[in-house]
Amino acid sequence: MARTLKWLVLAMGAACVAIGLAHVALGNAAIPGASSAGATVDSLGRFLGATFAGYGLAWIWAARQSPIPASAVRWLAAVFPLGAAGRLLSLVVHGWPNGFQVALTLVELVMPPLYFWLADADEKAHRAARTPVPA
Repeated sequence: MARTLKWLVLAMGAACVAIGLAHVALGNAAIPGASSAGATVDSLGRFLGATFAGYGLAWIWAARQSPIPASAVRWLAAVFPLGAAGRLLSLVVHGWPNGFQVALTLVELVMPPLYFWLADADEKAHRAARTPVPA
């Protein structure tokens, strides 16, 4: 379980950094269906891309700790479904987005419970490794 947690936390961080930097570099072109959204949306998207890259760096920081701190994983995982909440609100107000955005919403809803479930796996593994085995 600890190895799964480490892999998932690191993968989440790397994905967020890559996605964030893609948005910084590509602007509106990084958003399916938004290539002609204009300068204001482009500016916002690039700013939020940088913020998302920073969020990914926080995940990578957590993955590099030994043990991976459960509290950090829980806080970072708690932020993730806020994106889904925003997407769901947009769906109610504006209708269905691009199918890729719908898929991302599902990921944002499914992954946090997994992270919450695995959050303390590495801490438990470290405690177990330090506990002497009775003779």
